[in-house]
Amino acid sequence: MATAFIFPGQGSQAIGMGRALAAASPAARAVFEEVDEAIGQHLSRLMFDGPEAELTLTANAQPAIMAASLAALAVLECDGGFRLSEKAGLVAGHSLGEYSALAAAGVFSLADTARLLRLRGDAMQAAVPPGDGAMAAILGLDAEAVAHAVAQAAQGEICASANDNAPGQVVISGHRAAVERAIELAKAAGARRAMLLNVSAPFHCALMAPAATAMAGALANTEMQAPLVPLVANVTAAPVTDTADIRRLLVEQVTATVRWRESVEAMAAAGTTHMVECGARVLGPMIKRITPDVHCISITGPEDIEAVLKLL
Repeated sequence: MATAFIFPGQGSQAIGMGRALAAASPAARAVFEEVDEAIGQHLSRLMFDGPEAELTLTANAQPAIMAASLAALAVLECDGGFRLSEKAGLVAGHSLGEYSALAAAGVFSLADTARLLRLRGDAMQAAVPPGDGAMAAILGLDAEAVAHAVAQAAQGEICASANDNAPGQVVISGHRAAVERAIELAKAAGARRAMLLNVSAPFHCALMAPAATAMAGALANTEMQAPLVPLVANVTAAPVTDTADIRRLLVEQVTATVRWRESVEAMAAAGTTHMVECGARVLGPMIKRITPDVHCISITGPEDIEAVLKLL
């Protein structure tokens, strides 16, 4: 059996995330305490108790999701005697989840990961004035048809495929007017649904270039170790182990398409039969649609640890 560990991205945040793990395990509490200290904020209190509007802010959601993911992994490792480097063949993360995956694989320290994600969230939020950009979900069209729609819709503005999540599920991003044009073109092409998303900025398109520049500077000054387990990168949908390549791809990722569908297909093609999602239950349904034969199990609370240990 070959296992990959996968880590969710923005949108998976929810009030109460990580609370049960922290209550049950000193290892989980230590993760939340270290993240709180690293960013100088009682983020764990916000995660456990809200308010939701504050947790949803990009600068809070990104390190919070990572903290929940790494807390789940810490309980598995510390309380379950599990070692990721011995049991996992690959790691991958959806957008910001790539940072969680890299922390899990030992590339970044937990504190550095928290600081990087706080900076990333702030930089992505600041890159585009409120209202100038938008994102939309296109359901029922394949990636090629969506790419054709966004190319037609651009008309001199930015419009791009931001997330190729699963067959028939693509998220687009760019200038608001261009995204709205793409929605109409997608509907005309037979999309089952095409709708604007309630997001704070147009992620993963060229409008995020200022954020990419900010991340290039931050990553250049952050210590990195070779990963204990190869990362399947969002940008290439292929395994990577060289730290210079990882740094470059993390910068590119800010403006590039998250090739999640292809990443999952690549992991399956490499022999992965099981995936463990740490911290949420959002990637599992995508996995089922992409590769129905791959079994995905999630860790969100202490009750999940025994099931995962049995699986592994």
